[in-house]
Order: sequence, then C-alpha cells, then structure tokens
Amino acid sequence: MELNMSQKQTQSLSPQMMQSMEVLQMGSQELLEYIEEAVQENPVLEPEENYDKQDEFSILRRKLEWLESTDPQNRYYHQQDTEEEDSPLHNYGTTEDSDENLYYYVLSQLRVLELDAPVMACAEFLVENLNQSGWLDEDLASLAADLGQPEALLEQALRVVQTLEPAGVGARDLSECLRLQLERRAPVNALAVQIAQSQLEALSKSRYGLIARELKAGPEEVREACELIRSLNPRPGTGFAARENLTYINPDIIVVSFPDHFELLTNDYFFPTLNISSYYTRLMKESDENEVKEYLSGKVRQAKWMVRAIEQRRSTLMSCAECILDLQEAFFRKGPGHLVPLSLADVAERIGVHESTVSRAVKDKYIQCSMGVYPLSYFFSRSLGPTLHGGDAASPDAAKALLKKLIAEEDKRKPLSDQKLCERMSAQGCALSRRTVAKYRDELHIPSTTGRKQYE
Repeated sequence: MELNMSQKQTQSLSPQMMQSMEVLQMGSQELLEYIEEAVQENPVLEPEENYDKQDEFSILRRKLEWLESTDPQNRYYHQQDTEEEDSPLHNYGTTEDSDENLYYYVLSQLRVLELDAPVMACAEFLVENLNQSGWLDEDLASLAADLGQPEALLEQALRVVQTLEPAGVGARDLSECLRLQLERRAPVNALAVQIAQSQLEALSKSRYGLIARELKAGPEEVREACELIRSLNPRPGTGFAARENLTYINPDIIVVSFPDHFELLTNDYFFPTLNISSYYTRLMKESDENEVKEYLSGKVRQAKWMVRAIEQRRSTLMSCAECILDLQEAFFRKGPGHLVPLSLADVAERIGVHESTVSRAVKDKYIQCSMGVYPLSYFFSRSLGPTLHGGDAASPDAAKALLKKLIAEEDKRKPLSDQKLCERMSAQGCALSRRTVAKYRDELHIPSTTGRKQYE
C-alpha cells in the first residue's frame, strides 16, 4: 500500500454564500416568516415597528396613486376611488368590504322576507347548500330526507331562493339558470326562453338554421335570441368570494408606466427594517467576560450576514426586473401577445451573474403592471425558431396571439381547419406544425372547426 501526496483545487460554498442563495430564492411570504423567526432567535436584530413608518407608507401610497392617476386609462377610476376614500366610512386596506360572500349576500336578502317559519328554515338550508357557482347541485329529494321535511316544502322554498339576487342563483342546471335570468329581463324574450329550455345543444354548435326550423322562427330572430343567451352569466356566484379565506399575491416589483418611460419600484415596505442593536454592540465591546463577547460577536456576525443577504436579494431582483423590462418592453406597452423569446442565459449575461442566480431570483416572485400581476418566470419564453422573412424569432405567446387573430377573422360558416391555420401562420412568418397549432388552440379554449362552425 503506497501513500501519495497530491494537490488539487476544489470549490466550496461558504456559509454566507449558502445563506445568500437561500434568501434569494425566497418568496415574499417566506422571507417575512424567515425574518420573524430570525428576530426571535437573535437578540441583536432589532426590527423597526411598522407603526413608526405609517406616515412614510401613506406618503408612498399617495405617490403610487398619483402615478397611476397620470395614466389616462386609470384617471376616471382613480377619481372614483378618491371620492370613496374621502368618505368617513371608508376603511383603507380592509378585506371585509370587497370580499362579499355569496352565502351571506343571499341570506341577507332572505332574512328581510316575511316567510313562514318552516319555509324560512328550508330556504336557509338550501342557501347553505349552494355551490361556489350559485347552483343547487344536490337532488331535492335527498336534501328533504336530510332535513326531515317534505319535498314539496323544499320546492316552495327553492322558488323563493330563485327570486333573489344574483339572477340565476338556486338553479339546478344550466337550462334553469339561463331561464331564470331571461325571465328577469323586461320584456321577456319568449324565443330565448324556448332556446334555453330545449335547444342548448344546437346553440353550442351555432346551428341557427336547425333552431329556426325546430321552433318555427325567423333566422334573424334566432340569431338575436342566441346572442342574448350568450351574454348571460352561467355561473352567477363566481363574482363572490369563497367561504374560505382567499390568498392574495403581494407583487415584489411594481412597474409604473409613463408616456415615454417606465419606472420600477420594489414592494418591500411590508418587511420590517432590520437594525443591529446598539445596546448589544456596546455590551460586546465593554464586557469583561469572554463567553459574553464570543456569544455576542457571533450573533452580530450572523445579523450582519442576514441584513447583507436581504439587501443583495433586493439588488439582484431589481437588476433582473430591469433587464426583463428592457427586453420585454413591447409586452409592457402592448400587452399579452408581444413577448419575445428570452432565456435565463440572456438575463444572466446582461447583468453579469450565473444562470442559477437568475433562476433563484425569479422563483416565486411577481411583478405588477398595467396588465395585471404576473410571475417573473412568465417573461422567459422559448423561441419557436427563425421566421420565414428573416425577422425576429417568434415566441409561443406571439404565436397564440396570431392564432387568435386568424380565428377571429375567419368566415364562421367555413371556419379554418388546423392545417389551414398552420399554413396561414407560416405565411405570416410563424412556422408551426399542425399538432402544435391544435395544442395552442386547446390551451386558448377555442373549439375545433366543428365547434366554431355557424350553420344557416
């Protein structure tokens, strides 16, 4: 057995680098929990109370509202919000006002009606059994057995529930839901009621000629009645909050739009500002006990690492967001359908970090712009290859936008097949296979040729 000595170079991560990477990939809620836990464990960390920064936060909120009000699209709504905030009853930041529950909304209408006690009890029981769409999807016979009341009494109570708002609540199927809404409209369109009762399958296939022959009505009257039915809400309860608590996303980055440029703001005002305790720092220097000095020096070192890691997370996140904003400017100006191909390597090369750093920075992070709130990973889109005309490569987002445009412009009596759509997209510089076109069409929830065809 022979012993040899050799030199080799290895790479290892220091505890500080590992902590920095862990903090970088944390989402907002995860980081907040991490900070709260660290404050409990490390006495050297001193968080600033949010109450002390209330005035600063109010000033920031007012600045953000002013920036939003400069957008012509938001000015009217901003004025409405401002009028509401001036009311003494307005309580900014509460969720009870906006998240109205369907159950309590319907129940509040029911309680003001003068009903017999048995009917009222049955009606309240039916309201409790409404699903999130506002439908009653359980059989009345089984509900009557559960309640121990005759089915006829539940029928009477259901008729009362179906007169309440929103229109269509308490329906047992789609046909009944549409009929209840149509009967609320004056004058009642009798033809639309007939179609909702017996011709929904033909309506789903746009077979207006067949509906006209079955109901002995004119083609134009049938078309108008079908358009009226399509304008109804088949799920009247969807505009209300669920009974369980909803989880809201706090965006990490906010994009403020100006006519000639964009500005980015970090939404880290919900995190407490961490400071190193001056008391423990002074105690560490003045104490004569070595154990106390060692303990406090270790805690001070940990606190500094943590503060540095959080600041580095913010800096890296902002750099990634600025790069995304620069490279995807067309999206922020024109909206969905204008994403260009973008990879982690593109951003990493531009800001001078490794791809894995960019991957950690965008993980579970969200950005808010005028189009809504999007995960940062949404803006990384693969390339579909070079275009036929030598232009920029198309992304799946742009391909789907083109597909929607072609389908919207087609002749509904002779809709384009997936193969025809494939050929037309190729002619416009977006070469895709027929299978990919069918896949994108399904993702957009667009029916096939048969489902889009309108019959005379």
